[in-house]
Amino acid sequence: MSRFVYKIAPQSLWQEAEAIGRFTGAPIDLTDGYIHFSTGAQVRETAARYFAGLGDLVLVALDEAKLGPALKYEVSRGGDLFPHLYAEFTLDAVAWVKPLPLGADGNHVFPPLEAE
Repeated sequence: MSRFVYKIAPQSLWQEAEAIGRFTGAPIDLTDGYIHFSTGAQVRETAARYFAGLGDLVLVALDEAKLGPALKYEVSRGGDLFPHLYAEFTLDAVAWVKPLPLGADGNHVFPPLEAE
């Protein structure tokens, strides 16, 4: 069974990745030197903290087995282990991409996720 990690990205940034066949990172990823991911249990808080009120986002689920050894779990927010990828990734690692709309309450509306 596959285990997934999740990336929240602006639709426009994801469209660029689709056009070139790989995701090289959002501005914060490029600054920090790795691509930030969340687990299914972490992604809602990530959305609330870093993407509050932002629409036009997508949620990307990636098969962590296809990301290879560049994927590391490291201590981050609140002492939790977060997945960080020290490389770009090609789109063959992507299991699915879904819109991440804002609900009437201003919070993002998530599809069902693994590991909740």
